Amino acid sequence: MAVIAKSEQTRRLLIDTALRLFASQGYEKTTMRAVAQEANVSVGNAYYYFRSKDDLLHELYRSLQDEHRSLALPQIREGHNLGENLAVILSTGLTTMEPYHAFGTHFLRDAMSPNRREDGAVGRGKSIAMFRQAVSTARPQPPVAIRNDLPELLWLMHMGITFFWVYDRSPGQRRSHRLAANLAPLVAKLVILSRLPVVRNILEDIVRLLRGVRRDG
Repeated sequence: MAVIAKSEQTRRLLIDTALRLFASQGYEKTTMRAVAQEANVSVGNAYYYFRSKDDLLHELYRSLQDEHRSLALPQIREGHNLGENLAVILSTGLTTMEPYHAFGTHFLRDAMSPNRREDGAVGRGKSIAMFRQAVSTARPQPPVAIRNDLPELLWLMHMGITFFWVYDRSPGQRRSHRLAANLAPLVAKLVILSRLPVVRNILEDIVRLLRGVRRDG
């Protein structure tokens, strides 16, 4: 157990040191050797834990995803309407990422990397499960016709906001926060309105498109 604890401490030390160097001298100028020296760890030992600084950034991104879920899930409660649940997920996501805005483009690159496909699928599954809880606990319940596919559609919306946040240069990315706060109740209203034939037909077309893309993948 002591060996495992020591190993985890070293991993955490390397991540925290890399984060500090990324912030002070930029991602591109930070090297694995510099991270190892700053952490007082041998270069060989640093490479034992992480193959590259990209791996360090990936670990940070994954830990932020876990932190987001730990913040959001306790606030998603039975009986809230869908807009309230969505607002919780979107706002906590932005708050979690806020200190790391300078690395936003690198997070996007990591998330889209084909080398991260397996890890990305796991992270995506956990994120969609969070939206599934938001849907299943919402009152009133969304229409049955779109209920199963709705969490993935909401996750896609979340990724769109994340993309907007990456390139948001407003102070504190307040435009992103405003977008999320206004979009959550709007989407919830659209879901409820999907009981009307015209809106339902549009959403069912979107769901069919999503299913087709998922099947082709």
